[in-house]
Amino acid sequence: MLAWFYLTMPEPVPPTEGVAQDSTAAITNEVQELPPAEETNEQAIAAAPATQPLEVVVDSTITGVQEGEERLIAVESDLYEAIFSTKGATLVSFKLKNFNKFDQATPIQLVDTTLQGALSFVFTTPSNHNADTRTFFFEADHQGDLIQVDQEGDEATLRFSTPVGQGRIVQTYTFTQGTYEIGMSIEQENVLSFSTREGYDLLWDGAIPYSERDPTQELMKSGAYYRTVGGDVEGLTMMKDDYDEEDVSGGVSWIGVKNQYFAAIIMPQGDTRGAELIGERFGETDDPNVRELYHASLLMPVPLEGSVDEYKLYLGPMEYKRINSYDLGIYDMVDYGWDFFEWMTRPIARFVFIPLFSLMSGFIPSYGVIIIILAFLIKLVVYPLTKSSYRSMAQMRELQPKLEAIKEKHGEDMQKQQEATMKLYKESGVNPIGGCLPMLLQYPVIIALWQFLPQSIEIRQQGFLWANDLSSPDIIFNLPFTIPFYGDFVAGFCMLMGISMVIQMRIQSTPSANAQTKMIMYFMPIMIFVIFNRWASGLNLYYLCYNILTALQQRVINKNIKKEAEEEDQAGGVAKNKAAKVKPGIKSKKSGGTNGRSRNGKNKAKRRPSPRVKR
Repeated sequence: MLAWFYLTMPEPVPPTEGVAQDSTAAITNEVQELPPAEETNEQAIAAAPATQPLEVVVDSTITGVQEGEERLIAVESDLYEAIFSTKGATLVSFKLKNFNKFDQATPIQLVDTTLQGALSFVFTTPSNHNADTRTFFFEADHQGDLIQVDQEGDEATLRFSTPVGQGRIVQTYTFTQGTYEIGMSIEQENVLSFSTREGYDLLWDGAIPYSERDPTQELMKSGAYYRTVGGDVEGLTMMKDDYDEEDVSGGVSWIGVKNQYFAAIIMPQGDTRGAELIGERFGETDDPNVRELYHASLLMPVPLEGSVDEYKLYLGPMEYKRINSYDLGIYDMVDYGWDFFEWMTRPIARFVFIPLFSLMSGFIPSYGVIIIILAFLIKLVVYPLTKSSYRSMAQMRELQPKLEAIKEKHGEDMQKQQEATMKLYKESGVNPIGGCLPMLLQYPVIIALWQFLPQSIEIRQQGFLWANDLSSPDIIFNLPFTIPFYGDFVAGFCMLMGISMVIQMRIQSTPSANAQTKMIMYFMPIMIFVIFNRWASGLNLYYLCYNILTALQQRVINKNIKKEAEEEDQAGGVAKNKAAKVKPGIKSKKSGGTNGRSRNGKNKAKRRPSPRVKR
């Protein structure tokens, strides 16, 4: 179907010459200098606005503050190494010590280093110019180039300040050992001398850089998000469009940007005016060089004189226990499938899979073994549904010859064929969908796990057997070419899963199965094999174990069903033999009878008629 849609898709209609261009689009193209449509993806990425330097605003209010000498200050704790710049008082690098990229050697970087800092303070001057503090030079209270946060529970601070107009901006960062949280405060002195009453924007600029082997897969799990006070988590991803934006007014609990496993979150500790998210994608979604850019802003009101705006920054892994401790619904950024299923799959993941992983990881060192145990536990829980489904399918197999006879008898008369079929179902007491419904009830569990495992940071870079990383494909050999939808490699667990599915379907099939059924039996594993080849090896390991357990379970259930049928046949045969021992013509005691016995059980002699005597 996908191939058919692709081949039959009409060519896009070229724009009509002479049509007036939209004024907003014209302004946007003029400012950003977007690349022409005929440029390649690589050219588009190279020409992306993300690499352009920030504009230095000429405004008498901020004269002098945009001149100075940049100095870098590193902050090191047990979990990360951050680098701040005195130009902008911003974060220019943030590396995690306990997590590496897919090569298992390069530390994870949470800041887009092609930009001029991730954090920005943006406001409008009284002359109606937009000013970005990343063009300002600040003075730091620390004269060295390194701040070491050594002792657990200790706090270290880094304070930046710069005069602006007749006032001053002071930004302070607070670091604590043993946590990924950084405290941040912004103090503005005599704010109306350099800013309007509209307030300011606190901006996180840039996407979290990709860290996994396949950027096209990671693109699906990346995005920018926000949550209104008391509301739901909303956001945008760049899978469909190459540009998108979203605005919200009122109180906002947090804004954030994430990739598959890591996130940067800004949580205001006071009132907000709203939030703004902007996303851009450079390159096609299937391009290995695809790149994203996000701007996530908190819109803040103008502060009262002498007040300080406080924030919490979380820069680290998407670990459920850490994230959930804020009680702000931040973990809802993790995608658990379509909205139709999410109301079921998300609670299953949060209250079943995550607690089970946390519990078993406390005494089982291998996450591969944990996944196998999880498959066994799930099969154990859904066993009643599986048993009911297989019983119904066994009954349908028994009716298969009769159904084929009905088709032959009525030929192309579909109405009579359907009437006879429904009559057969009614007489035999078989529900034709009895085998499907129990299987459908298992799908929320399967879909929840399908969404959970590829996003579970617990299995990231955890090895099992030949797989070096359960969160990525277990490549057993590379191909010299690329197969569409499949890739340029063969994944081991995926191949074994496809074989196990064929075996399982052969167990389910009947000797009288038609050619179409047999074709589906082999077609489905091939499709699964193609689709799952690029997915996490932990997910393929789970389905491999699940299929093996399903096949074993099915053999046991089928064996029991056959045994029960034989016992019923034997019981029926005994009943027939007993009935055959009763001779025909025997009547019940109530009807008298000719069995030679009276009602009291005694034999009576046959009475002959007395001969007539001749006189």
